[in-house]
Amino acid sequence: MLELGRHCSSSNGSINTTNNSMVRELQQLWADIGESDAEKERMLVELERDCLKVYQRKVDESANTKAHLLQSIASKEAELATLMAALGEHKITSPLKKKVMPLKEQLTSITPLVEDLKLEKEERLKQFTDVTTQIEKITAEISGYGEVINAMSSLNLEENDLSLRKLTEYQTRLRALQNEKSERVRRILEYVNEVHSLCAVLGVDFGKTVSDVHPSLRETTRLGQCMNISDSTLQGLDQAILELRTERKVRFQKLKDVVASLFELWDLMGSSKEEKYNFSRVTFIMGFPEAEILEPGALSLEIVQQVSSEVERLTKLKASRMKELVMKRRSELEDICYKTHIDPDPSTAADKSSAMIDSGLVDPCVLLTNIEAQINMAKDESLSRREIMDRIERWLSACEEETWLEDFNLNKNHYSGGRGAHINLKRAERARVLVSKIPGMIENLITRTLAWENKKNKLFLYDGARLVSILEEYKVTRQLKEEEKRRARDQRKVQNMVLAEKEAIYGSKPSPRRSTSSFKNINGPLTPSPRRKSVGALNPKLMSPQHYHQHNGYFNNGTKRLSTAPLNFVAIAKEETMSFSSAFGSEPESPPQV
Repeated sequence: MLELGRHCSSSNGSINTTNNSMVRELQQLWADIGESDAEKERMLVELERDCLKVYQRKVDESANTKAHLLQSIASKEAELATLMAALGEHKITSPLKKKVMPLKEQLTSITPLVEDLKLEKEERLKQFTDVTTQIEKITAEISGYGEVINAMSSLNLEENDLSLRKLTEYQTRLRALQNEKSERVRRILEYVNEVHSLCAVLGVDFGKTVSDVHPSLRETTRLGQCMNISDSTLQGLDQAILELRTERKVRFQKLKDVVASLFELWDLMGSSKEEKYNFSRVTFIMGFPEAEILEPGALSLEIVQQVSSEVERLTKLKASRMKELVMKRRSELEDICYKTHIDPDPSTAADKSSAMIDSGLVDPCVLLTNIEAQINMAKDESLSRREIMDRIERWLSACEEETWLEDFNLNKNHYSGGRGAHINLKRAERARVLVSKIPGMIENLITRTLAWENKKNKLFLYDGARLVSILEEYKVTRQLKEEEKRRARDQRKVQNMVLAEKEAIYGSKPSPRRSTSSFKNINGPLTPSPRRKSVGALNPKLMSPQHYHQHNGYFNNGTKRLSTAPLNFVAIAKEETMSFSSAFGSEPESPPQV
């Protein structure tokens, strides 16, 4: 009882007071009952044993509570460390390390921090899930797989690393994939636009073409429909563009060849503007490079077939009109040769060609081809002869001026004050300057013609005769003419001297009428003073190239031609002298001596 009292006294004051009161009350009850001391001792021992059991149970419960608290605190600390490691939060310090505190306070202080980190982890986890989902989706689109891999399945293995550094890596990877996707979408749209343009030009079904590459390309405009951006799609579009470009090149070349044939047939057949108008669109398109043709249907099979059909129709029509075409092209050849003063090839002459076509000895197409070749040769020949032909024209023009000047000098009234006389005088001055240049023109023509012959290794023919020979003969005849003029001047000087001597002996010069009547009876008539003539008075038209080629004359268009027929200017001069004497009388004899 004393031990129980001592034990109870060890408790706080209120508990001790309560225990002592209850013990006294129990002892009074036992005294009233009459319990023996042994019984009282036994019941007190039993009561003390029960109290010890209660204390022990409380101790055990307290020990368990402490152990649980310690375990909870350790778990929270471990969880805190795990969360800090996963989130990469190395700057957070545990509150337990700051000061010593009871276990419950420790648990109370660490729990909010752990809960906050859990919430942060969940938010971080959502960010990782969103980023990785997009990564997996874009990766699947680029790889060509339609199913998206569950991002959480691959993320569970990496929940121990949810740091901002790791999130930044994922975000960087996502941005790279988004850029790659954007680039692929841009390239695919460019490819699709080019395919659309090529299909429009070629008249090919665009929908079928892109569907053969991937069906999603045809339905990209539909709501919720995503185009396939995989490597296979890009390769398929690239291959489709290559095939369409090849087809465009083939059709363009084919249409170009057909249009070239069409132009040739139009020229040969002399097609009207109405016939050409139906194909004006095609001929206009052919004036552009292949890559610049963007008009829809410009290179479609229908257009190519339409032009090909027209070429076939004109070809059949050409066969029926081949003889007419041959004659027409031969006439063109003769016109070119005529203007260039060269002889056309006699093998394709009009009469021969007509006879060969009628007899069936030659294919009209072959004959037409030969004439075309001759026309091309004639054009090339004309181009190479142009410079010399221009100089020939200038020479002939100078000769015409020389002829005009000789006629002008024969006119006694050219110095009269009539209307327009001053114009003729100016022209005469210019003509004298031009005529003085004729010898230089001849020499220059001969030099250039010989150089042309050396370069071409053939003779320069003018209307079938060698031009150098014509020019050399012209030089000789011109020299003979100059010599005759000189002799005529000398003869006139001698005659004037004789007349002067007779005037000194017989008096003044008689008038022409008197001379004609007086000297008829004296041993023959006297020759009067000859009429004054210019340098070309013998025959002003004799030395001109027109007169030089008088047996050929002129062509209808006025083109001048030259002749190689030699002329005897000595004989001509003698004839003119005889005609002069017959007109004015013979040389007068000396009068009889008185």
